Amino acid sequence: MQVPPRFRPGAWQLVRVVGESMRPTLSPGDVLLLRRGARPAPGDLLVADLPGGRGVGVKRAVRLEPDGWWVERDSPVTGADSWLFGAVPAGDVHGVVRARLWPRPGRPARR
Repeated sequence: MQVPPRFRPGAWQLVRVVGESMRPTLSPGDVLLLRRGARPAPGDLLVADLPGGRGVGVKRAVRLEPDGWWVERDSPVTGADSWLFGAVPAGDVHGVVRARLWPRPGRPARR
């Protein structure tokens, strides 16, 4: 997933899912509508720079900890999440996914 680094907070941006870690909620190739700078709430899907040079990814926000957001994958078998790399610093969160636009419209599932 590539997210251009300099968008103003509140801007809308399209991002494309790469990878399997958010199945069954999201699939590779899905197009998401991201609200830049939005503050996540537990259960939201967020886009962030993942620790350890893992690049940019979409993950589910679980809880806010002193070190940042604890995030998890939806797939029980594929991908990485905070159980592997720890909390994602709040400053590394690009924004919150507000809708899946492709292949079918709809809001991402909240747990």
